[in-house]
Amino acid sequence: MEQTLLGLTNPQVALVMMFSFIFIVLLGFPIAFTLLALGIFFGYYAYLDPSKVAEAGIFANRIFDLVVKNTHSVMENHVLIAVPLFLFMGYVVERSGIITRLFESVRMATAKLPASMAVAALITCALFSTATGIVGAVVTLMGLLAWPAMIRAGYNKKFASGVICAGGTLGILIPPSILFIVYAAMASLSPIRLFAAAFIPGMILAGLYCVYCIIVGIFYPHLAPKPKLSELPPKLVIYKNLIRDFVPLLILIMLVLGVILLGLATPAEAAAAGAIGAILLAFYYKNMNWKNLKESVYLTTRSSAMIMWLFVGSWTFASVFSYLGGHKVFEEFFAGLGLEPWQFLILTQIIIFLLGFPLEWTEILIIFVPIFLPLLKLYGIDPYFFAILVGLNLQMSFLTPPMAMSAYYLKGVQSKNVLLSEIFIGMIPFLFVVIISMILLYNFQGLATWLPDVLFGAETKK
Repeated sequence: MEQTLLGLTNPQVALVMMFSFIFIVLLGFPIAFTLLALGIFFGYYAYLDPSKVAEAGIFANRIFDLVVKNTHSVMENHVLIAVPLFLFMGYVVERSGIITRLFESVRMATAKLPASMAVAALITCALFSTATGIVGAVVTLMGLLAWPAMIRAGYNKKFASGVICAGGTLGILIPPSILFIVYAAMASLSPIRLFAAAFIPGMILAGLYCVYCIIVGIFYPHLAPKPKLSELPPKLVIYKNLIRDFVPLLILIMLVLGVILLGLATPAEAAAAGAIGAILLAFYYKNMNWKNLKESVYLTTRSSAMIMWLFVGSWTFASVFSYLGGHKVFEEFFAGLGLEPWQFLILTQIIIFLLGFPLEWTEILIIFVPIFLPLLKLYGIDPYFFAILVGLNLQMSFLTPPMAMSAYYLKGVQSKNVLLSEIFIGMIPFLFVVIISMILLYNFQGLATWLPDVLFGAETKK
């Protein structure tokens, strides 16, 4: 006989569990420990066996065994090994001074383009994103480097802020992306195929950002004034600097991505090689010292610990939620709507977009996306295409207030120079660019499925 809590059935308790999570997170409590605490609290109820309590005490409950098993599973997950290695690679690149030189070189090389500094900032963000995948690091560094340069050149504050915030979010889409490593572990998908699926859509989104900036530069030059070309060094010097600053980092990134996409190494092995390459690159530019190395190790450890505990908490939460029948409630709800596949896709993306207003991408990805995953087979939707569509959508979670984290990263480093409202207004046009990219991907799904099929062959449908 099903036990009840305050007269509620198990599925109803699961819904209470879900809404409790949203409410507590909105109060500002840490996500990972909120998930774990709610998982243990509701799991204790779900697995409660009064007879065992009477015999062995209050700790005779399967929820404690589940937490231990989930912790062990996270520690031995070979996919997640890549997370700290890619983080370390990104932090070393960030602290080595490579990006500062790269931005200056790209800025001079693109000087003849309309809104050239914005385009240079976006190119630098895209390249930096492939080396780190850490949105906070990209937005913070570019907020200190490119934002003041654009303002000094006469750029509109709102426009400049939108460029930095939008460019910084590319790190969660362009591989090697921490988001897709997490997604792969969560959805039991191949991280290599996910990286391949994300590559073309990621480049297209970065390109659309640049196109938008060029259009602004052409039609609204007062927002993005042209630089004085007379102040530029000779072309030969520009190209020499570009090769010196652009090519080494590009080679490192292409080697890391290349060995992954060609199947020559696992993401973890490629990340380890990338981390070593980043250290060598920092030595090449004479910017590696004990202080930078120590800070990189510390930040990597802190970020990795947060991600691992996030997984422990989310897997515990999801296990209890499913045991109580929570996923079944959502599956029956969607199945009962009788939706066509395109209607299901639009509905799920609207839900994820709306969740982006109060929640961060980690909460959306780990808690809500698994609700939709079992339904993909029902509607005949390719899981890799869906993953990239979600990845594009989650770009907007960084650009939609009140939890637009990229805005807060920029505000944190330019607190006296720009209002939060100005940053929010500047990000709005880039939201529409993301929506255009999602429409393109929906109508041309091969943008996400063609490269994985070419590199690894068509995946057998189960």
